Amino acid sequence: MSEFHGVFPYLVSPVDADGTVRTNVLAKLCEDLIAAGIHGLTPLGSTGEFAYLNAAQRTSVVRTTIEAARGRVPVVAGVASTSTADAVAQARAYQALGADGILAILEAYFPLSDVQVESYFRAIADAVDIPVVIYTNPQFQRSDLTLDIIARLAEHPRIGYIKDASTNTGRLLSIMNRCGDALRVFSASAHIPAAVMLIGGRGWMAGPACIIPRQSVMLYDLCRAGRWDGAMSLQRRLWRINEAFARFNLAACIKAGLSIQGYDVGDPVPPQAALTVEQRRIVEAALRELA
Repeated sequence: MSEFHGVFPYLVSPVDADGTVRTNVLAKLCEDLIAAGIHGLTPLGSTGEFAYLNAAQRTSVVRTTIEAARGRVPVVAGVASTSTADAVAQARAYQALGADGILAILEAYFPLSDVQVESYFRAIADAVDIPVVIYTNPQFQRSDLTLDIIARLAEHPRIGYIKDASTNTGRLLSIMNRCGDALRVFSASAHIPAAVMLIGGRGWMAGPACIIPRQSVMLYDLCRAGRWDGAMSLQRRLWRINEAFARFNLAACIKAGLSIQGYDVGDPVPPQAALTVEQRRIVEAALRELA
């Protein structure tokens, strides 16, 4: 696979009430996203509800995504755990299934020192032979990646990317200035993707791209072409989706949006709740504006 770039939707994990992964629904979603022009697929990102799934469910989601992609776009599988040994086992298993990259996520119950945070990500990268994207999301993570840790991890031969969901675009520029080409930056939907592309980002990994894939690809293409007036005009329209989703549970929003579009993805995994009727109307209205 060539370098990762562009729009990588964070896929939902469609799960029945009895815990069975709806593999046919996920495969259809992957097929349609590829047809819409997206550049890669990321199962088990935040929108994939990785924290609410057991090992068998996570494996099913990753395997289904890889089989659906059939090598047409890279699959970067999310790995998350409170345990380094478990994270390493996940990474190796997903590489064996055929993943093209790993999105490394740190879960923490007890506080961790900088040395311990760094060792977790380094162990994952040491365990595989495919590129690793380190993921930082300070609002959900008890122990965050500092700029010093990021710079040291960027020296690892397999850690070539970072997905930063800090919402601090200045932090992204600091990462780029500090690490240069050693670490390519992907933004989150919480950033303004066009602004991140302007300062040197490689794309974005985000849940909303599941429901607005064509518009997301169009935005990326405008940015790559340097057509900033057109890009910002489109970005302003797409930002309404982010504003709506910032108000509610993200997985519930994306699943509601996909349900509105005809995908039987089911509800979020409990104890999360589905959107209320009124909340669903807000998502539906935001989608209608972009149709």
